[in-house]
Amino acid sequence: MRLLRYEDDGRLTITSFDDDAIPRYAILSHTWGEDAEEVTFADLAEGGGKHKPGYKKIRFCGEQAQQDCLQYFWVDTCCIDKSDKAELSLAIRSMFRWYQNATKCYVYLSDVSARKRKADGLSTEFTWEPAFRSSRWFTRGWTLQELLAPNVVEFFSQEWERLGDKILLRSLIKKITGIPCEALDGAPLSRFSVHERLRWKGDRKTKREEDAWYSLSGVLDVEIAPAYSEGAASAFKRLKDEIDKLEICVRDIRHTDPRHDKQRIEDRKGGLLADSYRWVLDNTTFQQWQQEPNNRLLWVKGDPGKGKTMLVCGIINELESSMPPSALLSYFFCQATDARINSATAVLRGLLHMLVTQQPSLASHVRRKHDHAGKAMFEDANAWVVLVEIFKAVLQDPSLRMTYLLVDALDECVTNLPKLLEFVAKQSSASSRVKWIVSSRNWPDIEAQLERAGHKVKLSLELNAQSVAAAVDVFIQRKVDQL
Repeated sequence: MRLLRYEDDGRLTITSFDDDAIPRYAILSHTWGEDAEEVTFADLAEGGGKHKPGYKKIRFCGEQAQQDCLQYFWVDTCCIDKSDKAELSLAIRSMFRWYQNATKCYVYLSDVSARKRKADGLSTEFTWEPAFRSSRWFTRGWTLQELLAPNVVEFFSQEWERLGDKILLRSLIKKITGIPCEALDGAPLSRFSVHERLRWKGDRKTKREEDAWYSLSGVLDVEIAPAYSEGAASAFKRLKDEIDKLEICVRDIRHTDPRHDKQRIEDRKGGLLADSYRWVLDNTTFQQWQQEPNNRLLWVKGDPGKGKTMLVCGIINELESSMPPSALLSYFFCQATDARINSATAVLRGLLHMLVTQQPSLASHVRRKHDHAGKAMFEDANAWVVLVEIFKAVLQDPSLRMTYLLVDALDECVTNLPKLLEFVAKQSSASSRVKWIVSSRNWPDIEAQLERAGHKVKLSLELNAQSVAAAVDVFIQRKVDQL
């Protein structure tokens, strides 16, 4: 990825960065003028382009980035060498991720002026709102992903005056685009159906007809290589084929849905009582795991009947309500008497299913094998080997968001428990973006395996007997009240 920077002497420089070494940067979203008006990569390479009308946008982005303490910024007109077809193809496929990873996205609205403010004290509408509503920016194809991908999107007038961000202006943007406020607030796009996301496209236009569909690949969590001259119909068909393959892949991973298992367990045990698990939120060990980056594995251990499973259910609920909307949460409940959920392969399949459901782009690691082998790869004698390879690739994916993985009742994993313990011990230290919680009985062989993990803490229910007893009292009192 190439990034721009203004040096202390005012020179504009461009630098290439490897994917694992990209600094914080701002990114520009705008509408293109005529090709001759825009500053190109070749212009920068020759030290020219300042006389072109498009240079104003580059200067705006650079100055705004400096105000926001960002040294580097990215502008599509000149950071991509479009004469190199291979580079252009890779850039188009990377575009959504580049906008997603930007610290800030600046939307430059060349057709919106903010010079005049409210006409009178009674009006609640700024005089720039009509121009904002009808801005060409909302009619272009590529700007849809530029609105949705970044966490922070700020809108600026032609005079470089800040009009607001997509959170502050979400009601207005919803009226213009039809996009739900939840999506504008940063909810994962996978929560919305493919049909709904396709509807957001509306009648947006692109300069090249194929781009109308290429520009949706990131929004729809798939990837297609551009093939200009294929026509819009062919581009749409390839996009739809990728969506279908993704849906089949996600369906084949599913052996059980851990969300349904969690609900079944809670119902069987008479419901989850918040007062019976909230003590753990104030527990020093739990807070160490939650707050300290180096504590990546929490082992909850205790003898039978101490409420480990319901405690894990409560922790899941608390994480769901407190973690950022973009974070991932995946969990699995082992049960020795149920053949569907008592093996190491079942654990990895369940965790993977929840991960790719929430962040479908991760399914690319599954599809590299699934497109050739199909569902059988999850069920034959080599399933564990294949799943471990896929899971490692997922955990090392640079686009993986903050992730919480929970596995309950390791002692009830009947098939290949030693392999599962070895996997957890190794992978719990593999990524600073992933935190694990596992629970089990006080079995020496489990303890011996988990002791090999680095960055771990242990929460013993025996050492928290008073809190556990209080939780039991709450449960008994509730049952008596119901009687």
